[in-house]
Amino acid sequence: MFLASILLFFSLTTYAFAAEATTATNDNGTANIEISSTGAEARSDDIPFGITGFLRMNKGTSKAYDGATYGYRFPIAGADAFTVIITSTTVIVYIPENVATKLSISADDPLDQKAFTQLVSALDAGASSGGILLEKQTTPYLFTTSTSIEHDGYIYNFAKEVEPGQYYVSITSTSSGQDDTSGALYVNSGFLASASDVMIESAPTGLAAVWEFFGGIDYRPFWVSLRTSLVAMVFVFILGLLAARFTMKINDRAKGILDSIFTIPMVLPPTVCGFLLLVAFGNSTGFGRWLIDHGVVLIFTWPGAVIAAFVVAFPLMYRTARGAFEGLDPNIGDAARTLGWSDMRIFFKLTLPLAWPSIAAGTVLAFARALGEFGATLFVAGNYAGITQTMPLAVYFQWMGGHNAVATFWVVVIILISFLVILFINLYAARTQRYRKSGVDEEPMQVFKDKT
Repeated sequence: MFLASILLFFSLTTYAFAAEATTATNDNGTANIEISSTGAEARSDDIPFGITGFLRMNKGTSKAYDGATYGYRFPIAGADAFTVIITSTTVIVYIPENVATKLSISADDPLDQKAFTQLVSALDAGASSGGILLEKQTTPYLFTTSTSIEHDGYIYNFAKEVEPGQYYVSITSTSSGQDDTSGALYVNSGFLASASDVMIESAPTGLAAVWEFFGGIDYRPFWVSLRTSLVAMVFVFILGLLAARFTMKINDRAKGILDSIFTIPMVLPPTVCGFLLLVAFGNSTGFGRWLIDHGVVLIFTWPGAVIAAFVVAFPLMYRTARGAFEGLDPNIGDAARTLGWSDMRIFFKLTLPLAWPSIAAGTVLAFARALGEFGATLFVAGNYAGITQTMPLAVYFQWMGGHNAVATFWVVVIILISFLVILFINLYAARTQRYRKSGVDEEPMQVFKDKT
């Protein structure tokens, strides 16, 4: 709780005071670079051009689109956007020729190169989120206005339209032995414009900045997480109890096999679980194609997020319930059967009430596990705001987008929820132990006698 408070205070303080600073000085010596409160615009009185719509992309994709592959590609701001590719050996800068001509920028002019680098470095520092900084790069710069170049064993294609209206820089290796992803560490992009056309939005300060921060957050990840976890927990609770009860009634060999199947998602990495679900319900298998042909689409949908949460949370519920059942005195059931009780009546009237403290704790833990799921959800459901973007996904993608304060906010929310879950379990366990010590919690056989 204390750690969560410290993180929240740090994020809000950073936001409130960082919002006030609209100027920056970089290592190249140029001062008074004005930066918008959004971190997307920059200009200087000493430079005739400025930057708008700045983006920093720390991660790309190699996924094929419409049956075609494009190597490894990073999204950029648009068709006429500049692109800065940071590699391990070179910083490659692409400026569209029509933009360079319009703004009288020469890709070969050292002064224009220095001015451009200063503006981009100032924006990059604000969007780095603790990552590699452009201004700290000591590798040489390569400026170009060509839409395609080959350098150090890679081919870079700039402003390439893949999906309609979505532009990328694509990277392919000239050697089949090289990995396309090694051609870039990360990518910056944005639009160049006349300095007089770049509007620098002033940021609020103090409490107004805090108010704006909370007012500008998209709270949908919280509701998506809550809805996903609650629906998943309905199935986890019911099927977990049934699976635990079923394994208690079969022989040891079959029990060992089923127990391994039910428990394995708990020890597998979540990304492995997500990959297996993606393969099972996607086009890769006959079962997945059959579902799709019959209108049941689970991949990259909200039901897919529910399935991912169910798979990773189920083992906790199952193992807890089975342990609770195994810890009960078997003589209770035998005594009940001699009185003509059915197995169903024994389960609901005796077994379940006696095992309830452990089952309740397992339910809460499974809910927390479903709420915090990341890897499997990303694989199966993707990251669609308001649909499948849960709080853990929001943390990752807000950080990747340079929104460190928002990512910290969601970290604090998750920590607070986790704290409340643990607190509930501890209080419930303490209450149960207190009753047992005081004699309020009767022995199991006495409970049976009272019910009969």
